[in-house]
Amino acid sequence: MLSVAMTEDDFVTSALRNPVNAELMDVLRATALPDAWVVAGCLTQTVWNIQTGRPVDHGINDYDIFYFDPDTSWDAEDAVIRRIASCLDAVDAKVEVRNQARVHLWYPTKHGRPYPAATRSTDGIDRFLTVNTQVGLRPVGDGHEIYAPKGLGDIAQMIVRPNYTANFSAVNYAAKVARWKALWPEITVIAPEQ
Repeated sequence: MLSVAMTEDDFVTSALRNPVNAELMDVLRATALPDAWVVAGCLTQTVWNIQTGRPVDHGINDYDIFYFDPDTSWDAEDAVIRRIASCLDAVDAKVEVRNQARVHLWYPTKHGRPYPAATRSTDGIDRFLTVNTQVGLRPVGDGHEIYAPKGLGDIAQMIVRPNYTANFSAVNYAAKVARWKALWPEITVIAPEQ
């Protein structure tokens, strides 16, 4: 039986058992990117892997870092991407770094859906496709801060439910949950409203 409650300390301890997540925290601490967070699936899926006794990196496609810089130029974001990549030379994982101040500039063309301009990194977390991936973790002082606007319950209980935002897509949701269900058959998937 999965826990119905998960403390923030439990979440942080589990998420950081994945050495890539731990390394990303060190990189965020060292680089001091503005409003920077490790976000989404790499956190949730690490916790699921620990709960189900799988290797900590099982099924994780990539690791995402969000930050917020008012400079929305591609050159500025590219410089940050290269800087982070140079810090992660020894890490064997795909890491995607995105300035949340720029997403509204490319998202509609790439995905065919609206994306209002963000004012902070957590706006991007708020818009994730599923509630269980609406989570971010960042280093603060000697500890960590969690952003989980809908709590940690769905992560703890391995529930996947739609997050109805302006950019929600039932097609994208179906594809994501099909992949996840194949990797983590224990998850409970909540179908989107018709």
